[in-house]
Amino acid sequence: MSNLAEQQHLAIPTLLDSERTRCEVWTRVMGYHRPVQAFNVGKQGEFAERRCFDEARIR
Repeated sequence: MSNLAEQQHLAIPTLLDSERTRCEVWTRVMGYHRPVQAFNVGKQGEFAERRCFDEARIR
């Protein structure tokens, strides 16, 4: 496969805004799952500041 063909094959398709749908994000809080949208403003801010654990970086 040529370089151009590989790039076209691996290209990520883009969606129009009209094709998008909302994604509901849930997280575990105090032993149960809750939608982030149901959090108060302060808790939503704390959630936005979270960083994901990356085990590969530890090694």
